[in-house]
Amino acid sequence: MSDARAAETGADAAEPATTSDGSMPSSESIDPGATHGRPKGNRSEPVSWAVNVRPRPPATATSATLWSALATGVLCASLLGEGLGVNLLLVALATALAASFAARRAGRRPRPWTWVWALGGLALLAVPAVRDAGWPSFLAVIAALAAGSLALHGSRTWPGILLGAVGLLNSLVLGMEWARQGLRDRMRHSRGRWGPAVRTLTVAVVLLVVFGALFAGADAAFADLLGALIPDVSVADGPWRLFLLLFGTAGALAAAHTAAAPLRWDRLALPSGRARPRWEWALPLIVLDLLFAAFIAVQLAVLFGGYDKVLEETGLTYAEYARQGFWQLLCATLLTLLVIALALRWAPRADPRDRALVRSVLGTLCLLTLVVVLAALRRMDLYVDAYGLTRLRISVAAMEIWLGLVIVLIMVAGLLGSTWLPRAVAASAGAAVLLFGLMSPDALVAERNVQRFERTGKIDVQYLQQLSADAVPALDQLPEPWRSCALKKIAADLQDEDGPWYATSWGQVRAREILAQPGVESRPVCAEDGRNRTAYDVGTESRP
Repeated sequence: MSDARAAETGADAAEPATTSDGSMPSSESIDPGATHGRPKGNRSEPVSWAVNVRPRPPATATSATLWSALATGVLCASLLGEGLGVNLLLVALATALAASFAARRAGRRPRPWTWVWALGGLALLAVPAVRDAGWPSFLAVIAALAAGSLALHGSRTWPGILLGAVGLLNSLVLGMEWARQGLRDRMRHSRGRWGPAVRTLTVAVVLLVVFGALFAGADAAFADLLGALIPDVSVADGPWRLFLLLFGTAGALAAAHTAAAPLRWDRLALPSGRARPRWEWALPLIVLDLLFAAFIAVQLAVLFGGYDKVLEETGLTYAEYARQGFWQLLCATLLTLLVIALALRWAPRADPRDRALVRSVLGTLCLLTLVVVLAALRRMDLYVDAYGLTRLRISVAAMEIWLGLVIVLIMVAGLLGSTWLPRAVAASAGAAVLLFGLMSPDALVAERNVQRFERTGKIDVQYLQQLSADAVPALDQLPEPWRSCALKKIAADLQDEDGPWYATSWGQVRAREILAQPGVESRPVCAEDGRNRTAYDVGTESRP
């Protein structure tokens, strides 16, 4: 029980201990050995940040944790060598099992936000199993790693959220040493049980191999089923499989070690900024509010007065006007968030009048920024109408929408308090990545370009050829020869990437079903010489 109590942290999984007056205890009361040789009489000496965030000694690794980590390594070596799909989810479940055993041994219990991060991370890993496009899957995997790390740390402050998302790196080395010590303890206390365990495992493997081979030889359908379920491992893949085994085991041990003894990033306090005089911070923000209001007034005049007059006065084309505005407005949104953060750091809030002024000035700025976000999205819509939708355009539009959501969260925090804001912003980022991956951006790109082709007769087939199998249902609606031109490269890639079931996404399965429909091969194929250039309308559509 002493080990379990020593491993509890101030995270979501275990509330931090408090003193009688409800304040956080000092580092000396938490860890008597945290002074590292400092004179005991000098209590005024500041505590190093490394001492504050240092975890308590972890509880000993249990057999269940070690076996789960080994199972994770075996799954990595068996399933991750041929692509990504549902195999990532299976590996993550084994890793979560190892972490849960370690957390339980340490006396940590999951809290509501622990479940939010854990279930959110698993949901993000479903994106590679559903979509074929590599770029949203990559974002989903990175976000899943960050969510899993937050579930293990249970951070709630801005330093805790930002650093806790990458906190697993600290346990990559410590986890191996922790597992070695746990394995040594297990072997010392259970020497008499290793023999029966090895014999039982050997008998089970022999029975499976012998009877499995007999049944496979007796029935071809059963042999095909075994062939699909069992990974195809060759001797040439040995070094790569060994690396995956070690990598998976080390990653699971790092997660388990973090669950048992997470770094306490919430104890890392940011130095507070020096309060500025009221006129020194309020006057620049009021001027900025007026500038935002003037810009929005011009946008409303353009909206109600029509674009023709504006284009006539500026000399820009309709497409150039749309393209020119979005990127500047996106930068303005990002800089506004920086201005709000600096203002909250320097603005005094001890006096009620100061707090009211901060809320009024920054609240006005947030409202005006939301209008700027809408203006930026409108510019992007005009831009897409002129040039077509691409991966870059849909990505930055999604980012602009998320920035607008962050501004709304900041406004709500100004009214209700901001203790929940760091976790809410992180959760909104994970939800945005999940929604972005599940809505299939490649399919949306293909669908919008097909609609534009039907309306204007313009299409960039060469760009559409670079999309993933997720775009096949939309591209299949194109007339010939554009359909064959757009699908030619995607179909060839699908033939070359015929992987096992656990490394195949639902998007690939659906695309193969569409391309295998009767009569597809009889349709015209796309020629790449000059005689068939009528199949392409390649101009400026594919530029960013």
